[in-house]
Amino acid sequence: MESVNSSPNSSNSVEAEEAIAEKSPEQWFNEQFDNLLPKIQERWPDLAKQTLEATKGSLDDLINVISVHSGNNSFGVKEQLEEIFHSATDTTRGLAESLEPLEKQLEDLLDELNTTLRPRIEKPVRRKPLLAIGIAAGIGVLFGILLGGGRRN
Repeated sequence: MESVNSSPNSSNSVEAEEAIAEKSPEQWFNEQFDNLLPKIQERWPDLAKQTLEATKGSLDDLINVISVHSGNNSFGVKEQLEEIFHSATDTTRGLAESLEPLEKQLEDLLDELNTTLRPRIEKPVRRKPLLAIGIAAGIGVLFGILLGGGRRN
């Protein structure tokens, strides 16, 4: 059994950053709009959720709606939205980095299982291959009967 991910763990956060950098702010915003909506509502609680949703994830439309309702100029609104975007990106990056040690532990565990469990399973099968085939066939027939039994009615 080979490890799940043979590349270094630190490359995961780099790949995530590159994926974000490849997208335009408008594309990224459209994809993340539903996730960002609660934070936007926290910043501008006077705006109704339906009003924000009516922008359909368009960054320019959202900036216009917020600037009209809040009385702020569009430049100030855009800066505040960028702060929200950056905090969401930082949170995502932090989550990815916190998962890296778990991924490493899982890889190590899988490697350990591969080196210890595989020989223990392979030895009896190599010694008595017909018995192993018979057991596997019996289990297959048993599952077939159990799963197919309800269809006869």
